[in-house]
Amino acid sequence: MVEYGDVLARGFLRTIELFLLAGVGSLVLGTLLATLRVSPVPALRAVGTGYVTLLRNTPLTLVFFFFVFAYPKLELLQFPFFTAAVIALTVYTSAFVCEVLRSGINTVPVGQAEAARSIGLGFAQSLTNVILPQAFRAVVPPMVSVLIALLKNTTVAAGFSVNEVGSVIPFLNEEGEPTINAFVWIAVGFLILVIPLTLIQRGFEKRWSVAR
Repeated sequence: MVEYGDVLARGFLRTIELFLLAGVGSLVLGTLLATLRVSPVPALRAVGTGYVTLLRNTPLTLVFFFFVFAYPKLELLQFPFFTAAVIALTVYTSAFVCEVLRSGINTVPVGQAEAARSIGLGFAQSLTNVILPQAFRAVVPPMVSVLIALLKNTTVAAGFSVNEVGSVIPFLNEEGEPTINAFVWIAVGFLILVIPLTLIQRGFEKRWSVAR
């Protein structure tokens, strides 16, 4: 830890960057997909269902492989490995965010949507002003679990030339150092990162339970 602390610190900083960018992207895209899944338009529901079914049943490694190696072959748009990792994590995690949020939408009483329609609100207005705020409150624990899984999934990026904390192990192997100590410090680092997410989850639960 003393000799290679800077290497671990840089790796965790890159991991946090991956997590924050992919987390925001996943929440935005996942919310959009959940909107498609509950849309009254059959074609939009089919698009949302197809996306979620495909991504939830595809290994994350294959998603990374597509955006890092296969997509550049199309010669549409070139981007660095870090950007490809953010896109892969976002595309993959958004499918799980969508299903969590959809389950929250299903917990909102039907009478809420009917009351919104009765005062002249359209589908989009009812969803954004009435249904989604209640749905987000209902799914805080599973949503945080999805984000924690995303945080741990960032280590997959190490296999695709992204210098995050997962790349520390092969680096130490090349240096001839025992890697068991690195595994311990990485585990401790992830524990330190996960604890604040858990505290945030509990804080939101307590605050919103009082509000209800």
